[in-house]
Amino acid sequence: MEAWDELRRAQTRILERISNLELSLLSRTFASCSFAVSSPPAASGGDAASAFSGQLSPPLAVAATPDSGPGTEARLSAILRSGGVADFAFKRVPGDYYERSYEERQRILGAHSIDHLCKSIVMVNTQAPSTVIDCKDRNNSKYYVVVVQYTARLNAEALKNYLYALNDGKVPKKKFNLRLTPEETSLMLTGFEHNAVTCIGMKTEIPVILDEAIAKLNPDFFWLGGGEVDLKLGIRTPQFIDCVKPFIISCSM
Repeated sequence: MEAWDELRRAQTRILERISNLELSLLSRTFASCSFAVSSPPAASGGDAASAFSGQLSPPLAVAATPDSGPGTEARLSAILRSGGVADFAFKRVPGDYYERSYEERQRILGAHSIDHLCKSIVMVNTQAPSTVIDCKDRNNSKYYVVVVQYTARLNAEALKNYLYALNDGKVPKKKFNLRLTPEETSLMLTGFEHNAVTCIGMKTEIPVILDEAIAKLNPDFFWLGGGEVDLKLGIRTPQFIDCVKPFIISCSM
């Protein structure tokens, strides 16, 4: 048992060192890049959830950090409107929001149910080939932002299987292993701290994966992080899909 514990500790130290090296490399890479707000093409009609399932376009990104220029709410509102989103709302929540039950959070936001409370998680492929260090290849990215319900449990195996199929089996399945990104890396990539992460206005164009359960919510208006810990964003699901163009897959249990 002691030998097993020591092995686990050694593995943890190795992963931390790899993460630190990648963070240093990414800092230099993204420092030399500039990102501009991009407007997605208009939807071609039909059911939004099915129309974009299995497709991906760059999410909206800006160079500004959360504490520069206009306030977070104004900045993200401008990005949403430029992306054709009309039905959205921001709401400030109490400082002890995350200490409250899901039912209390639902009441504070005026959400239809606790299933309409969602979060954005930045994940890293810890087994990606050495050549995959950024998000340039949308089908085989080093990082993904996964949007899931608070009431659901993320199914990492489903993500692995989906990405393997998305690459037509050209990348070995063992090269996909998505895990939670360290907070400092998440902050550097998105510009948003823990409990504030949203996939609107990120510093980096990270591919987004939307859990299918959210796309099927009725009514189709859900809540997620709004760029600040005490700021939440409510948005109409079809408009979110049109704007962000996420992969839509079943990735929760």
